[in-house]
Amino acid sequence: MLNKYARAFFTRVLTPFAAFLLRRGVSPDAVTLIGTAGVMVGALVFFPRGDFFWGTIVITLFVFSDLVDGNMARQAGTSSRWGAFLDSTLDRVADGAIFGGFALWYAGKGADNMMCAVAIFCLASGQVVSYTKARGESIGLPVAVNGLVERAERLVISLVAAGLAGLHAFGVPGVQILLPIALWIVAVGSLVTLGQRVVTVRREAAEADAGASPEGNGAAS
Repeated sequence: MLNKYARAFFTRVLTPFAAFLLRRGVSPDAVTLIGTAGVMVGALVFFPRGDFFWGTIVITLFVFSDLVDGNMARQAGTSSRWGAFLDSTLDRVADGAIFGGFALWYAGKGADNMMCAVAIFCLASGQVVSYTKARGESIGLPVAVNGLVERAERLVISLVAAGLAGLHAFGVPGVQILLPIALWIVAVGSLVTLGQRVVTVRREAAEADAGASPEGNGAAS
């Protein structure tokens, strides 16, 4: 849902910056790689130590590379299957680093096995949600459903909560609870989204198979 409305807005905002990078000779692939590396540093260096505020700041600075690289490719007229593949693949790497960072915190200093398991579930379910759409499209189905919690929602919910929870280090009381709440929301939302996509693919596959059968084509048996 957020992806539908927010992407167009941020694309317009970031267009001048994308044009600036192109004039400096920076390639879209370089932006994709640097953005992913920055997200990984923010997630795997800061989050396991409980530095959620600064980790979120670092990740936020780099996460918009997902919009900048595509904008650059369109402006330069160099959009390609390779660029789309690289972008999608590294998105999964970045998501894994974020939720992996949460899991490492709860497995270590956070000392909460339940929340560690929830963070791991968020990591795994997010990957599977993305896979269901990609796999459905690869076998020729439209997968005409977005779902309750897509990548944009997973990132916004978890990162906003992590940033606010990090204010505890500055003396703000009671904010630590926001991260566990957010992770539970992402976990449940991802499960619902997975169910929505599986049901949609099953329906579309049945319709496609029926249309391809002799009966569906009106042929005599």
